[in-house]
Amino acid sequence: MTEKSRLGILKSSFGVSIATLLSRVLGLVRVMCEARVLGGGSVASAWFLAFAIPNLFRRLLGEGALGTALIPLVTQTENDAGPEKVRRDLAVIFSVLSGVLALIVVLVAGGAIGLRNLSELPGVAERFPILGTERIQLALHLLPLLMPYAFFICLVGVVGAVLNTRRVFVLPALGALLLNLFLIGGLVVARLLAVPEEELPQFLSALAVLVLLSGAIQLGFVLVLLWRYGRFPLLGRKSFADWSVLRQLCKLVLPGMIGGAALQISFLVDRTLAIWLGPQAVPALTNVDRIVDLPIGIFAISLGSVLMAGMARAAARGDQEELCGDLLFSLRHVYFLCIPMGVGVVLFWEPLIRMLCLGGNYTESDLLATRMVAIFYGAGIPSFCVLKVVLPVFYARKIMTIPLYSSLLSIAANIVLNLILMWPLKQGGIALATVLSSMLNNAILLTCLHREGFALQGRRMFGAFLRALLFSLAVGVPLFFAYPLLREYLSFRFVGEFPAFCVLALCFCGGYFGLHLLFRTEEPREFFGMLRHRS
Repeated sequence: MTEKSRLGILKSSFGVSIATLLSRVLGLVRVMCEARVLGGGSVASAWFLAFAIPNLFRRLLGEGALGTALIPLVTQTENDAGPEKVRRDLAVIFSVLSGVLALIVVLVAGGAIGLRNLSELPGVAERFPILGTERIQLALHLLPLLMPYAFFICLVGVVGAVLNTRRVFVLPALGALLLNLFLIGGLVVARLLAVPEEELPQFLSALAVLVLLSGAIQLGFVLVLLWRYGRFPLLGRKSFADWSVLRQLCKLVLPGMIGGAALQISFLVDRTLAIWLGPQAVPALTNVDRIVDLPIGIFAISLGSVLMAGMARAAARGDQEELCGDLLFSLRHVYFLCIPMGVGVVLFWEPLIRMLCLGGNYTESDLLATRMVAIFYGAGIPSFCVLKVVLPVFYARKIMTIPLYSSLLSIAANIVLNLILMWPLKQGGIALATVLSSMLNNAILLTCLHREGFALQGRRMFGAFLRALLFSLAVGVPLFFAYPLLREYLSFRFVGEFPAFCVLALCFCGGYFGLHLLFRTEEPREFFGMLRHRS
């Protein structure tokens, strides 16, 4: 693969990264607002747990296996039969998916209502005490309100995948800003009105309505884009006369969907187990997960989405050398950017969480509950990011079974490790189990690629990993000891330690990039070359 083509990958992912950065930054603002308004106890646990259910279906049926499988399928159909055939196939896919999603919404919402009514029967709460807790009762009340969001956002994810085949990456990514904007607005109003803590459960219903509104608007936006780029579903008798696309899609989707379902079930198991640890466990895991999601979303997911479209075209040509070149190039840049992010979170988790969350209904006790979660999740950032650029190599070639088996094995390991580690380390043990299972998943997938004949250049990759880690520690450790002095002199009444943390971040980034430039490594040259030529 040529240097120009590789820079093209970075340029495309740069645009998506900017859009994603805006969304993630708003996500951090949302974390700040949620922490101060909802606190870190039962109310926050209920909100995060209820919101996790529609997110499960979003990751499974929207941006998960279905969206991923559509990219190579649409690409091949367009090459073989033209855009009109693509539009007819999309009409069948969207119609069936809409019906399935509507059924899921009704079943899950009805199940939540039934379970809530069951918990009110005499003797049930005594036999199952967890059902009578405030966090579970409130979550069951919120779930029917939030579930229609799954319908909207799953269709958004699928439409976004189709737009990616047209090399439209940035505009769909911008649509994700809406959810954060709506929730931040609602939370700010609650903060300004000083909603009493006892009225927060009622306030969550209003937040749920804002979530639904954001999903409906986002769906309308991406459908307009789909029409604008000539891929709006072509409804008609001719379209529904041929259902062969569903058979093709099922062959591609079902293995990935089973793995994705298992992964999301594992995520729910994590949160369910955390509920048993107390009211602070779920907010601790969720808040840190949102912070860790910033580097993953800004670079790894953005790069992965761009890679998927390019790799699908390379796979259609049978060009394994280009696929391998894309992967190695991406891995080096994941190490270059994500390892220092992980080191930064591990070393500076306390000022980061304190600056983002502490205040209002979020207490020092809630802050301390995040300690081990932040350290373990931070250490896992490189592993989480590597997974996002390894999976497209399999999906682009329509190989779904290997990621499925790898996912199932790592999920089983995650559940076992959860049960072993959660009691001595509490929510930190759940975070550590997630990181270890992610490392196992990466090891299995990379081993499979090596056996398929991909030249993974292990020595060069290990050198890039070790170089990024040593440079990060060389800059980060001295700053760790210097930060208390920065905080003492650069903290002010209305902005707290934010100026000190900004100076810390600038010093860390400047020192890290400076060491790379001093030793003349190749990654900064490629990265800054992309910035110079991004237009």
